[in-house]
Amino acid sequence: MEISTKKNLEVTATAVRLGVIESVHAAKSGHPGGSLSAADILTYLYFYKLNVDPKNPDDPNRDRFVLSKGHIAPGLYSALANRGFFPLEELKKLRQIGSFLQGHPDKKHTPGVDMSSGSLGQGISCATGMALSAKHFKNEYKVYTLLGDGEIEEGQVWEAAMFAANKKLDNLTAIVDFNGLQIDGTLDEVNSPCPIDKKFEAFGWHVISIDGHDFDQIDAAFSEADTVKDKPTVIIAKTVKGKGVSFMENKASWHGSAPNDEQYEQAVKELNEHLASLK
Repeated sequence: MEISTKKNLEVTATAVRLGVIESVHAAKSGHPGGSLSAADILTYLYFYKLNVDPKNPDDPNRDRFVLSKGHIAPGLYSALANRGFFPLEELKKLRQIGSFLQGHPDKKHTPGVDMSSGSLGQGISCATGMALSAKHFKNEYKVYTLLGDGEIEEGQVWEAAMFAANKKLDNLTAIVDFNGLQIDGTLDEVNSPCPIDKKFEAFGWHVISIDGHDFDQIDAAFSEADTVKDKPTVIIAKTVKGKGVSFMENKASWHGSAPNDEQYEQAVKELNEHLASLK
């Protein structure tokens, strides 16, 4: 990846993180931790990889993205707003009555959302169905879905994984946001799905493991996925929950907590300082 492209993505990812903090603080609820850990993946997809057009969000030839871990909607909304699907000002209306930015993605009302999601485990099944449809109708679009590492404790994930491999859905790429934390603590404390790579391999997937905050590695992984034939690909992205905000990093308590006014000011200050350092 060119240095200029990487730098632009880093700047955009910081803007996406700022949008997460703005929206969750305004709503006084939401899920900042996982939104921040996935911000680089979401930025890469919407600003580099996906064939999507904010002016034509329902283009039948567009690539599809399903946020299987639907609770990190603030991250998706910030990426969509920064990409131009709707005004940035809408982020401050998260979870408010009359807003189209609900607590989980809503396909019927939010531009750019390809699937309503939130019930953990179901998103990858929907993405698998989209990929199967593309194969059946000989469409060229690709399907991407983002899962949480806690989410893949759900049995439905593995039913979808088995089905996708059996149908040789090489137009499907799943990404696991592997930040090691979920709502009740660490993966080990709850119900660890590790080793994640070996499990997906056993289900017949092509597996790539990366640093989910390194755009060179992210780009190489998605480029490799494009070359895989006759099997789906999963990218296991090792990330830091709360990435970019010092007091949120690696803290399970920020899975679903909103910052107060003082914490909001600190978070915005840190992110703006990082943004300034990139320019």
